[in-house]
Amino acid sequence: MLPELETATREQFSAVLTHDVHPAALDLDADMVGQYALTSLNKVLFLTELCEVTEVDLAHFTEDDLAGMRTLRDVTQALARHAAPVGN
Repeated sequence: MLPELETATREQFSAVLTHDVHPAALDLDADMVGQYALTSLNKVLFLTELCEVTEVDLAHFTEDDLAGMRTLRDVTQALARHAAPVGN
């Protein structure tokens, strides 16, 4: 499921950015705030939509979990812990 999560993460993140960046061009290890100027409001929008698309309940994550999601890789790995296996 990780490749599907990575694709969804890239697509949803690209959609909330204030400047056009193709999803495939996003660096999974870049700081979302420092590299892509992600605002706290856009982070909420990004994570809310991503959880909806991936069918992962946002309630799984604490405030500390959300604060620890600094890169797209962090987000993907956090979602992977709660995502249903493919085929379920």
